[in-house]
Amino acid sequence: MTFEPEQLGQSAHELAALLKNLRKTAGLPGERLAKRCTMSQSKISRIENGRVRPSLVDVEQILRALDAPPALVAEVMALARMANTGWQDSRNLRRKGLDKKQLELAGLEKSATDFRYFLLSMITGLLSTPEYIRASLAHISGDHSRTVARKLERQEVLYDKSKRFTFILTEQAARSPLVPREAMAVQIDRLASLTHLPNVRLGVLPMETSLPGNPLNTFTVYDERIATAELSAGVIVFRDPRDVRGYLSEFMAYEDLALFGASARAKLSAWAAAYRA
Repeated sequence: MTFEPEQLGQSAHELAALLKNLRKTAGLPGERLAKRCTMSQSKISRIENGRVRPSLVDVEQILRALDAPPALVAEVMALARMANTGWQDSRNLRRKGLDKKQLELAGLEKSATDFRYFLLSMITGLLSTPEYIRASLAHISGDHSRTVARKLERQEVLYDKSKRFTFILTEQAARSPLVPREAMAVQIDRLASLTHLPNVRLGVLPMETSLPGNPLNTFTVYDERIATAELSAGVIVFRDPRDVRGYLSEFMAYEDLALFGASARAKLSAWAAAYRA
């Protein structure tokens, strides 16, 4: 199955209708299918009516219970992966207004409890000074005052002690000179100050750290249920548990190598001092 990125996340209703049709074609009532899948009948009903987005494991169980032929399994599983993966195009985000994206992120931050951020090349908005935020938007034409304001408003979530944050920054992300030298020193000072918050763990990966694999993207994991990966052309949103677990495993590998607490503050202090020198 071939598809355009814009189709990602837009196949949920098509998948629901297809699964319902396959069950009816097989002559199985919902109760019998539920028993074969070890699911509740209400879950089968919600899946078939598009009220619940099934995971890939759910779809595999249903297809196995229906004795679907291999070619059909491959086609339906491709559709299921599309339904569990979303695409947010950068051009569309800019056209709608970047401040709208900030509202969406604020909604995610309100509903989630545990956040993990791997920052490969830049500092994320939650950790940024106003000057750094403005500089990060400078390459995009237009008035960004509302977007800057939204990003700063979102930072209040860091002080909500019911939530837990873990940030891991590569040295490139922490030291990339997006603003003038003194402003970069202030930005790095802010990173160090946030390590004192009781619900925030901020780790750094110095350049000399030998990392497993080859990190390609900044990514975020929300509550082990959603992962987002940032590309230059947009953002990919993963909802299937297996995809999310993959990002969790990658994150934990970096977490094992990162410097936290006093060690992180010592590195950040040295990097800030280098900018002030």
